[in-house]
Amino acid sequence: MPKAIRIHSHGGPEVLKWESVTLEKPSAGQVHVRHMAVGLNYIDVYHRTGLYPLPSLPAVIGMEAAGIVEGVGEGVTGFAPGDRVAYAQPMGSYCEERLIPADRLMRLPASITDHQAASMMLKGMTAQYLLRRTYPVKKGDAILVHAAAGGVGLILCQWARHLGAIVIGTVGSEAKAELAKAHGCAHPIIYSRENFVERVRAITDGAGVAVVYDAVGKDTFMGSLDCLRPLGLMVSFGNASGPAPAFEPALLAQKGSLYLTRPTLMTYVAQRADLLATASELFSVVGSGAVRIETNQTYPLKDAARAHRDLEARKTTGSTLLLP
Repeated sequence: MPKAIRIHSHGGPEVLKWESVTLEKPSAGQVHVRHMAVGLNYIDVYHRTGLYPLPSLPAVIGMEAAGIVEGVGEGVTGFAPGDRVAYAQPMGSYCEERLIPADRLMRLPASITDHQAASMMLKGMTAQYLLRRTYPVKKGDAILVHAAAGGVGLILCQWARHLGAIVIGTVGSEAKAELAKAHGCAHPIIYSRENFVERVRAITDGAGVAVVYDAVGKDTFMGSLDCLRPLGLMVSFGNASGPAPAFEPALLAQKGSLYLTRPTLMTYVAQRADLLATASELFSVVGSGAVRIETNQTYPLKDAARAHRDLEARKTTGSTLLLP
């Protein structure tokens, strides 16, 4: 029987249990995938703790993986046993094998390895919609990326530099500052030593940035508003430090008629055509070398609890994989 990491209750990393699971044959519209690599993402922590409630328990968490097609259900076209595939939803990737709706799968080009794919599908497609759709970054734009040395952050920095942006990023240490700088962040700010609002204002000669990409939440949200130029856009797409605080909408007017959005990848790729277009642009920018996908940590899938502890302790950088 295949094995999976399941949770039976919400809580700390200790609720992640390595268990045998039953896998049926794929039904109509489904594909049976054997995983080669599974991606670790902060949203997995939100699901584990219950910050993002799950429909039922027990549950297998995890959002992205790459693998091999083992079989297809009735009516499935475009996929056959032996195909290399990857995905970024639905939840359930912390397992050796699974069934998944065919319309959520993407075939991998030969230029993309399994490890690259499992490291980038969720994070890379998130970067794509943030930079290309939520706020279409233009040459010369000054932008602020929080957690610039994280999985999404390193992709955002590289891609934004490729688009011609002036990238400012916050990080937690000197080592992370060097990592971010090597990946396109022209101005890394170590937030434990420097006031990031003051530094952003100094770097931009007081003008502020066009957009803030904030996956941190509570600890950075209000300061981020003060980094924006008039009519700037605050993009809050994560809560690593906790949910952003409540505030009166009038504050956006007081700070320069600002815009605020709280986007999710799931909305941007709900339609298969959008999913394919998003993935295609990601494959292209990685294939060209403009964006490098690097796996900085790997753990056996059965040790997912240890990976979660390290992620929450900010001991990881870039992308992390769980290997079945």
